[in-house]
Amino acid sequence: MNKLVYRLFFFSFIIISNSSKAQQETLKINDLEYLEMTGLNVMLAHDFYPESHQGGVGIIQNGLRIGTNGDLRLEPTPGQWQPVPKVGKRIVDRNKNEISVRMEYPDQEKNKKGFNPIIYPDLNFSYTLKIKPEGKAVRVIVDLDNPLPKEWIGKVGFNFELFPGILFGKSYYMDQSFGIFPRQLNGPGFIDQDKQYQTTPMAEGSKLVVAPESDRQRLVIENLKGNKLQLIDGRAQHNNGWFVVRSLVPEGASSNAIEWLITPHAIAGWKYEPVVQVSQVGYHPAQQKVAVVELDASETQRFPVTLYRIGENGAMLKVMETTPNDWGKFIRYKYLKFDFTSVQQPGMYVVKYNNYTTEPFQISKNVFKRNVWQPTLETFLPAQMCHMKVNDRYKVWHGFCHLDDARMAPTDSNHFDGYLQGNSTLCKHASGDRVNGLNRGGWHDAGDFDLRIESQAETVHGLSLAYELFKTNYDNTSIDQVNKIIEIHQPDGKADMLQQIEHGLLSIVGGYESLGRLYRGIICPTLRQYVLLGDPANMTDNRNYVNNISTTEPKVGYPGSADDRWVFTENNPERELNTAAALASASRVMKGFNDTLAAKSLAIALELWNRTKESDPLHRVKLANELLITTKDKKYADFLIAHTHLISKNIEQTGYVIGRSFSLINNKKYKENILKAVKAFRAKVDEQEKKNPYGIPYEPYIWGAGWGIQNFGVQQYFLHTSYPDIFPDTYMLHAMNFILGCHPGSNTSSFASGIGSKSLTVAYGFNRDDWSYIPGGIASGTALIRPDYPELLEWPYLWQQTEYVLGGGTTDYLFLILAADALLDKK
Repeated sequence: MNKLVYRLFFFSFIIISNSSKAQQETLKINDLEYLEMTGLNVMLAHDFYPESHQGGVGIIQNGLRIGTNGDLRLEPTPGQWQPVPKVGKRIVDRNKNEISVRMEYPDQEKNKKGFNPIIYPDLNFSYTLKIKPEGKAVRVIVDLDNPLPKEWIGKVGFNFELFPGILFGKSYYMDQSFGIFPRQLNGPGFIDQDKQYQTTPMAEGSKLVVAPESDRQRLVIENLKGNKLQLIDGRAQHNNGWFVVRSLVPEGASSNAIEWLITPHAIAGWKYEPVVQVSQVGYHPAQQKVAVVELDASETQRFPVTLYRIGENGAMLKVMETTPNDWGKFIRYKYLKFDFTSVQQPGMYVVKYNNYTTEPFQISKNVFKRNVWQPTLETFLPAQMCHMKVNDRYKVWHGFCHLDDARMAPTDSNHFDGYLQGNSTLCKHASGDRVNGLNRGGWHDAGDFDLRIESQAETVHGLSLAYELFKTNYDNTSIDQVNKIIEIHQPDGKADMLQQIEHGLLSIVGGYESLGRLYRGIICPTLRQYVLLGDPANMTDNRNYVNNISTTEPKVGYPGSADDRWVFTENNPERELNTAAALASASRVMKGFNDTLAAKSLAIALELWNRTKESDPLHRVKLANELLITTKDKKYADFLIAHTHLISKNIEQTGYVIGRSFSLINNKKYKENILKAVKAFRAKVDEQEKKNPYGIPYEPYIWGAGWGIQNFGVQQYFLHTSYPDIFPDTYMLHAMNFILGCHPGSNTSSFASGIGSKSLTVAYGFNRDDWSYIPGGIASGTALIRPDYPELLEWPYLWQQTEYVLGGGTTDYLFLILAADALLDKK
C-alpha cells in the first residue's frame, strides 16, 4: 500500500512539474534567428515571396502555418503584381531581445523591370519592422523614418494574412462583433477612390480573436495604438486572396507607427505527431523498400514499426515488426527508417508506427503497369492541348481555344509574365501583324495558358525519348487534327504518345516556318485575360482581330476586340539549341508516323546547328548528341571529342546526355576522361544523398523540389544504363518514391494527381478555382517555409506547391515510371 501511495505521489509530481515548466516557457530567439517555444514559431523576413504568401512576419502555431506576410503594403488586399518593399538584412539583437529588418519602397530592381515587372507609384519611404517576444506573445512594431505624405494617408497599412484553408467555418470576435470566416467572398463592396472594387471589412475594432473554439488555432491580435484593426476578406479582387488583418498608418506617425500584440495559443507540451512516408503507389518485389518515419525534434520515445499485409477478409496480417533505425535530424524533424526490402509476396500492405497507419500500397510485379503513368498520357496531356476541343465522356475539359493565334508582339515591351520583346521583331513581321501557322498544336503551360518554347520543346523531347526507349504504343485517346477534336477514353488506333509528339511539333515547326525562326512564346496581351480561371476557350473570341480605324475599338472581352495572343521572339542561343535537340530526337520517332514532320524537324535542327552563334560550346552538346544518334555523321562525334575537357568538367550536366552516344564514339582518350569524370560524380552524389533520409540529393527550397527531383531521376536512368558499373539504379528509384509520397511533411500525398492511394486532388491547374485536379498532372510538391518548415497545403492557389507545368515537369514523371518498370522487370 505504501508503495502504491509513493508511485501515485511520484507520477503526480512529474505531471505537475512538467505542467509548471510548460506554463513558464516563453518565446526565445533560437539559433535559426526566429522566435520559438513549444508549439509556436514566429519568423521575420526568412522568406520573401509575398506574391505567393511567404514573407514578412509569419507564424507557425502548433504545427500549422496560420499567418504570413506581416508587413506594410499599399493596398488592403494586394495581389501578385502589386508593389512590395525591398527587404534589407535581418538583424538579431539578443541584448535587446528583438529581431528587425529594414524595408523600403520602391524596390528598384522590380520597378518596371525583371521577370514579373511591378509598376510602383511615386512614393518613396523607408521603415524598420521589428518583432519582440513578450512571454508567450509577440509584439510587432513598425518605425517609419519619416511620416507618410498626406496623399498616402488612408492607403498604407500593416497587413497580416491568415491562411483561409483552416479557417472556413471557424468563428471570430472583434470587440463586440462576431461572425464566421466564409468559404466564398460575400458582399457588400464598394468602389474606392482609385476606382478599384473593395469589400467592406468583415469587422473593425481593437482586439481580434481568431477561432476561439479551437485550441490549436486560437489567436489574439491586439492593436496597441489608436488605429483600428480591420478584418478583410482578401478575395475582393483576387480569387487566391487570404483573410487580411490590417491597420492603417496614422497621419504624422513615425516611431511606433504600428504596434500590435499577437498571442497565438500554444498547446502546453505540444509535439508533432509521427508521420510515416511511403510510396502511395507501392513497390516492385525486386525494388528496395524503405519507409521513413518523421518525428518531433524533441521526441525520445521509440515504438516498433510494423508492416501488415491486408487480407482478403479484412484481417491485418503482421508480416514484419522491428525497431526502426535512427537516421538523425533533417530540417526541423527527427527521422527513423524502416527497411522491408526482403518482403516480396504480392498483395496490399500498410505500415504502422504508434498511432499512424499509412494508406494501402501494393507489392507487385505489375505495380507500374497500370494507373501510374497512363493518366498523364491519356488525361493530363490531352487536357492541356491548345487549339482543340477536349471531350471526356460527359465532360468537356475545354472548348476550341486560341484559334485566332497570333499577332506579332509590340517592340520594346516587357510583358507582365516575363516575355521581353526588344527593339526589333527579329523577323519579317511588324508589331501587330498577323502571324499565320500558330493556331495549331502546342500545350498550355501550367494554369496560365501560354506556350513557352522551352516547355513545348521539353515535352516533345521527353516523349520522344520515352517512345524510342520503351515503345509505348498505348492508345486510349482519339485526336483529330483536322477537326481539332479530342475524345479522351476513345481509342483511335494510333499510339497516343506519337500523337502528342506530333501535336507539339505542329506548334514548333509551324512557328519556325512562319517566323523564319523559333518563337519565344505565345501569350495573351492583358492581365484580365491572363488571370482567367477555367475554360481557355473564354480567353479570346477565336476570330482574327481586324483593326478598323473608323470605329471605336471594343474592350478586351467584347466581340471584335484585340484579344488575340501575342507572339514574342528573342535571340537566345541556348534555348534555340535545346529546341533543336528536341526536334532531332522527334524526327527519329516520327518516321513512319508523320514523315513530313519528321523531315521538317530534322531540317530545322540542322539549320539551327549551322546558324546559331553561341558563346558557350556547352550549350551545343545536347544537340550534337541527338544529331549524332540521328544521322551518325562523324562531325558531331568530332565536336564532342574536341570538347572532351569541357564535357568532363561539367559532367553533372553532360554525363547523362552523352551516355546515349557513348558507344558511337571510338576515341580512347575521350572515353577515359568521361569515365573518370562520371566516377567522381558518383562519389559526389553518394555524399549528397547522406544529407537527408530520402536517398537522393535534396535541399529544400522556397519552391517544391518535385520537378527537379524527378529530372534527377531521369538523369540517373541514363547514367545507370550508360555506365552500369558506376551508377546503380537505386537513386532513380528513390527519386520516383519521393514523387509518389516518400517526402517530408505531414501531407504524404503523391505529387501526381489521382495516382496512388493518396494524391494531390486540389491543385494549381486551370480548374483550380473548382478546388479540383487534372488526373496525371504533376505538382511541384512540398515547399520550404524558410528556414526549416516543409509545407504542402491543401489549397489550390499556391503555385510553388501544387502547380502543374508542361515540359520536364510532366514528361520526366512519365519517363521515370516507364523506366522503373522496364528496369525492374529485368531483375
